[in-house]
Parts: sequence; structure tokens; C-alpha cells
Amino acid sequence: MSVKARKIAVVGSRSVGKSSITVRFVEDHFVESYYPTIENQFSKSIKFNNQDYAIEILDTAGQDEFSLMNEKHLIGIHGYLLIYSVTSQQSFETVEFIRDKILNSIGNESIPMVLVGNKNDLTYQRQVETTQGQELAKKFNCKFLETSVRENINVEKAFETLIDEIEKIQNPPIQKQQEKCIIM
Repeated sequence: MSVKARKIAVVGSRSVGKSSITVRFVEDHFVESYYPTIENQFSKSIKFNNQDYAIEILDTAGQDEFSLMNEKHLIGIHGYLLIYSVTSQQSFETVEFIRDKILNSIGNESIPMVLVGNKNDLTYQRQVETTQGQELAKKFNCKFLETSVRENINVEKAFETLIDEIEKIQNPPIQKQQEKCIIM
């Protein structure tokens, strides 16, 4: 079985944990300090659902509603992790602008996306409830989960969920034709 190459972009506002979630997934450690990212690329090979994948991850600079989407964030990308911090209402609101920019730029509603509420270990700083994330994901027609990079909760699952969504679009299930009755 051949290795499938998949390119993923991790997008969201500044300080939501885009680099942290990527480093945790690729290198399996938590980065405590914050350094603003200009842009980084990571690679990881995984086996998911008995298939080998070579994943390229584009860790983007923080976006806001006024940022322009760079072509590198659009061309050749198979799917997006839309990250917000559960400790920031503004990052939650901005994720909708970012999604709209992606959809408007590529002109395709069926691009795989997973909405991720990060930092769910910071219970006392929470500004965005889980139900709000679930409702937004329903509006976006995409999967949703909350993560804690520090506690390593759902980090791998976020990437695997996106790979699964990409595969559903890249390789849709073959629908059997129903047998038809012919009256003569």
C-alpha cells in the first residue's frame, strides 16, 4: 500500500496555540514559552486506519479579520485545523472570519475543516463554552473537539479527525446502484 501525502494548514488568531498543537503532535512535547510564529513547516509520518500518511503541516502566523490569506495557506492544502482558545472570546469570533476568507479564496465549500477549541485545561480562564464550539461547528458543517496541548488531550485526535475528513472527500464511498424494477 502506498503512502498518501496530505498537506494540512493550522490557522487561527495569535496566541491560540497553533504552534503548540503542531509541536505536540509532531515532536510530542509541550512548548511552555510563547514566540510569535511567522510561519513554520513540519512533517510527520503516521499510520491511520491501516494507511500510511506523510503529513506536511503548515503552522501559520496568527490571523485576524483584517489579515490577508497568503497563497501558501491555500494552494495544495487538503484540510484546515481552525484553532481558537477557549480562554479568548475574540479568537472564537475571529475563527469565523478566517474560515470565510479560506472559502472565499478557494471558492469551494467542501474543503475539510475541523474546529478546535484549545486550552481546555485552563478552566478558570474559560470564556467560550463547549456548547458554543459545538454550535459553530454545526453551522460550519464540520467536526469539533476541544484540546489541551499542555495535558496532551485530543491533540492526536484533532489531526486524525482532519485526515479522516480529508479522506471522505478525496475518496468518497462508492454508492451501490439500487436494483430497479422494470415493468414491461
